[in-house]
Amino acid sequence: MIRARRIGVTAVAALAALAGTPGLAQAQQPSETSASTASADSGLPPGWQVSGTGAARTLVWRSPTPVPMGDARVEFHAGDRLLGAPQAGKDGHTFRLSLADAGDVPLNDLQVRASGRRLDAPADNSAAGERRSAKGGLPPASTPQAPAQAPANSVDPGKPGSYRTATGEYDLDPVRLPGYAEPVEMQAVVVAPKGATGKRPLALFLHGRHSTCYKPGAEDDVTGEWPCPAGTKEIPSYKGYLKDQQLLASQGYVTVSISANGINGQDYLAEDAGAQGRSSLVRNHLAKWAAWSARPNTAPAGVPDATKADLSRVLLVGHSRGGEGVNRAAMDSLYPPPADQDGYRGPVRWKIRGTVLVGPTIFGQNPVADVPSATILPGCDGDVSDLEGETYLDGTRGISNGSALHSAVYVVGANHNFFNSEWTPGQSEAPAWDDFYDDPEQPDQVCSKGAATRLTADQQHQAGATYIAAAARLFVAGDDRVRPLLDGTGRRAPSADPARVLTHAVGARRSGGFVPDGGVTVTGGRVCWADPDPDRSCLGADALGRSPHFGWWDLEKDSGKSAVAMQWSAPGTPTRITSTAPVSLSGAKTLALRVFVPPNTTGTALDVSVTDSAGRRAALGRVQVDGLPGSDLTASYWARELRVPLTAATRAGLDLRHIKSLDLTPRSGSGKAWFMDAWGWSPGLPAVRAATLPRVDIGRLTVKEGDSGTATYHIPVKVSGHGSGTVRFYVVAPDSVEAEEKVLPVRAGRTPIDVPVEVKGDTRFGYDEAQDLLVKAVRGAVVGSYRGGVTTENDDPAPKVTIAPVADRVTEGESLTWRISLSESADVPIWSMLRILPVAAGPELSTKDVDPQWLLDNSGEEADPERALSEADVWVWLGIEPGETSVEFTVPTVKDQVAEPAEAMSFVLTDDYADPLPGRPVLTGTVVDAP
Repeated sequence: MIRARRIGVTAVAALAALAGTPGLAQAQQPSETSASTASADSGLPPGWQVSGTGAARTLVWRSPTPVPMGDARVEFHAGDRLLGAPQAGKDGHTFRLSLADAGDVPLNDLQVRASGRRLDAPADNSAAGERRSAKGGLPPASTPQAPAQAPANSVDPGKPGSYRTATGEYDLDPVRLPGYAEPVEMQAVVVAPKGATGKRPLALFLHGRHSTCYKPGAEDDVTGEWPCPAGTKEIPSYKGYLKDQQLLASQGYVTVSISANGINGQDYLAEDAGAQGRSSLVRNHLAKWAAWSARPNTAPAGVPDATKADLSRVLLVGHSRGGEGVNRAAMDSLYPPPADQDGYRGPVRWKIRGTVLVGPTIFGQNPVADVPSATILPGCDGDVSDLEGETYLDGTRGISNGSALHSAVYVVGANHNFFNSEWTPGQSEAPAWDDFYDDPEQPDQVCSKGAATRLTADQQHQAGATYIAAAARLFVAGDDRVRPLLDGTGRRAPSADPARVLTHAVGARRSGGFVPDGGVTVTGGRVCWADPDPDRSCLGADALGRSPHFGWWDLEKDSGKSAVAMQWSAPGTPTRITSTAPVSLSGAKTLALRVFVPPNTTGTALDVSVTDSAGRRAALGRVQVDGLPGSDLTASYWARELRVPLTAATRAGLDLRHIKSLDLTPRSGSGKAWFMDAWGWSPGLPAVRAATLPRVDIGRLTVKEGDSGTATYHIPVKVSGHGSGTVRFYVVAPDSVEAEEKVLPVRAGRTPIDVPVEVKGDTRFGYDEAQDLLVKAVRGAVVGSYRGGVTTENDDPAPKVTIAPVADRVTEGESLTWRISLSESADVPIWSMLRILPVAAGPELSTKDVDPQWLLDNSGEEADPERALSEADVWVWLGIEPGETSVEFTVPTVKDQVAEPAEAMSFVLTDDYADPLPGRPVLTGTVVDAP
């Protein structure tokens, strides 16, 4: 039995300790309309505050500069613990997280992150950042260099085709989607080939999460509202891929780019950050195209060649959260989602041949293994900066039959936004920006404007269009000549020059596999994981940036992401990776390895050898791997694909059906390397076969607490589809940063895990309570809704707060005192906020009439220059601990030698904006000279 964790914050004790008064926390917390001046003794870092009353308590962070609306999820963390994803305010500065979402966690080491990148601290606050040179970025010996230019491929998909193009638009009735209060638009721009005969393949584009509305004529007036308020216009993000559409249309594709502002403006309320909503929107559009193709007279006027679309040959292209959306659409087209979560009702009359995912998010960590994919990873992404889209490749290993190719396309010097012209300054209709963080005083040597490795907007967009066209030509048209551009062979498309584009891949005609999380033992190295524990983590505190292979997730550690870490001080000592079951490399031409080394390093040489089950060993050859250009702001620990022929193993008589171990022996000086996996590789693409798999979805059950008794609820887990597989469940421990992992079999129609949640009713006020469950596929399964649980809503009113004087007329040197009382005790801290106001008449206490430390603690200001106390911006926060019913508010005064008339101070209870609460009296205390 698991008791539901309390969703509240036990910050009172911590704040009280910092304030030096048991049971009492008095901290100056400024209004959101001004920058924070919280002192070190306030218990919260500058820019942070806790606001609201009762069940509406919220944790608030205010950025001194606007935070543009983007695709990475802004998250509040307490150290390594995820508190939740806050809601952004309209001003672009303020972010609020309900403490009903934060958990019973002390608010220590508060941080704001997006894709693991700190938003509330200087960009170079990491250990690596402290080593940056005065010129910015790196020690002088590690100046980044662009990778060498690869040989040209025999076919260049970036060249325009022979067709002229026609453009049109449609704007249909909006659709209503589950979980979205406002309807979502059905609007799109179409670019199609002119004069093309027969049915033509369809490419659908979905943009990512960007601001939704702007005010014409205003330089930076953009919002994320939906619908757009009067006086503003919708930002046409869906028109940002016209260049890509025109290239594909010239090659014979019908293309459509759809608008998703209605989801962008509402997905902050969605537990999956909008993935299911975007999938529903995509499939609603595909259903329209299927209907128009079947009944040409129903197609909208002005949409060119709508009737010529071949829905059996569909490519989905998604940018950022749009990437996660089209991945989910591909999944939902093969494995239908639960009806209560889905916004599309109808048959699947299309076949998705592949997806292209540009700088995508993957909050659900749930790639579709049986649909080919190409994931574009921008090396200078300042939004989804951890390049978590690598999971669309890494996360498919071992899930299904491996027939689908999954490619990662790393574009050196590309940012996140410039793949969309409507997100590009100088090209967009609305205000736009470069998403890469750029400090003019300390420019980044890899990604700042003007850096040798940074691409211009036009260069970047051209590279993106070229590789989208490559995926279309491979996945939809089946042209194997473009495969070397995507599968790690190391060829380039000249149309993308001068961009340096690197690729690696899994799937297709790869066999066998040495995979660290697939059952291996290691000598001369160690298996490492995505884990904050230094003894288990893959990258240490001295890492220069991050690795896409270990991107952030909802949990601080994940044993499903691993590598083999190697470190040596002299050449010659091998790292041996032994599989618990023999690996078959039979029929393969080469051994393809994925290995990464630290950024900006060159010449790491490794000898590669294999041993079969009979003990016969063969040296296959030597590989050399260079690091990517990187800095502490990039995710450059990314694996390069390296290949060695298997001919030596054949000559030595090894049984390639039973390879037992792989040796990697350093031949260069001291160094580090990380091994991701190795596979038998052969050219070509097999026919992709979508396996019959079970699908797992976790639901969210919301219940009332009740006034008495105990009830037991169960987290809803649904397994649909067919067949059986294996998944890893993460049972989030109540009141802890830990999650218990359970690898369990799943079968359609059966409940694989039972997580009972006990709810005790009472009549005391408290925060909502939750027990969460997460899931990932391990083998032979797919995951839709990856997170859910049981949420227990508090149904008791907050206690009433009253204030009464204890000593409101004192002589100087004594303390003015009032008692704040509750009508009854609560199960959570109850906070009151008091603001010092100017007195209505007569002399007012000055900043030198009160204890200077009290003043500093509660306003962040010094006593000098002397001024009225109300001018010191004193805003006092008082916490009454759970089970208690009162706390005292004290103002210590100081005794002086000056004869003065009676002086007073006034205060009032306020809301979280420091505005007086309606109906609350102004209270006054008086200080007189000592006799």
